[in-house]
Amino acid sequence: MDNVSTKVTPGLGGFLAFFVLALVLWLLMRNMNARLRRMRYREEQQAAAAARAGSAAGPSAQGTPVDGQGHGGVVHHEGDHGQDVEDLVEPEPPR
Repeated sequence: MDNVSTKVTPGLGGFLAFFVLALVLWLLMRNMNARLRRMRYREEQQAAAAARAGSAAGPSAQGTPVDGQGHGGVVHHEGDHGQDVEDLVEPEPPR
């Protein structure tokens, strides 16, 4: 009783397709990891620069804009019905 399904294998084509998919996945993961590392590094550098600027400004830094856009610590965004909603953002205390 030779069953035909036991003699059919994916062969070289199946192996190559799986290998290509695994290689593409590895390259995508490597790229994503590099981008995340780069993003984390940039955030740390921005935080360090903001801390240096805050410590250099001294106590007068309380009135400086939090978001860097000159809004004075007020963040504007659109509400559900197109109305402006203002959220007050507390500045960080000097260290």
